[in-house]
Amino acid sequence: MSQVSRSSLRIFVLTAAMLSILFVARAEQSLVDKRAPDFSRSDLQNARIDLAQYRGKVVLLNFWATWCGPCRLEMPRFVQWQKAYGPQGLQVLGVSIDDSVAPVRPFVQKLQVNYPIMMGDAQLSDLYGGVYGVPVTFLIDRKGIIRARYDGEPDLGALESEVQKMLSAH
Repeated sequence: MSQVSRSSLRIFVLTAAMLSILFVARAEQSLVDKRAPDFSRSDLQNARIDLAQYRGKVVLLNFWATWCGPCRLEMPRFVQWQKAYGPQGLQVLGVSIDDSVAPVRPFVQKLQVNYPIMMGDAQLSDLYGGVYGVPVTFLIDRKGIIRARYDGEPDLGALESEVQKMLSAH
């Protein structure tokens, strides 16, 4: 391969990489300040969960997986928050992206998760602007508007502060 061809190839690859990063960044933020897409799923106990039924509550919607290290760290905090802030109007909802429910049930039982857990799929991921890795957490206000999207392990202190602010805003 000639020096010119290698140079052209490098420029092409770098340009493509930069464009894909820009596209993903825009896709990730595209739902912020917009109405959260409604969905309906069965949770692990086969109860029907409709996002619309939580209007009037602050919703922390968390996409996670049993094999995800940061998810394992943040979920016990979400359990605590559901207990502490649930009476003030917080509802945590979990969406597992595991391939099957088999590893999810014992994991949820071990952590004593006190909020609904649903199984996700590509359709739900696409509905939320593309969930390509986990954890991904959305904060949805009482009117059903997405106010924030956190990709990767969030600063749990900052996230809790944001939840508290949203709960106090009536």
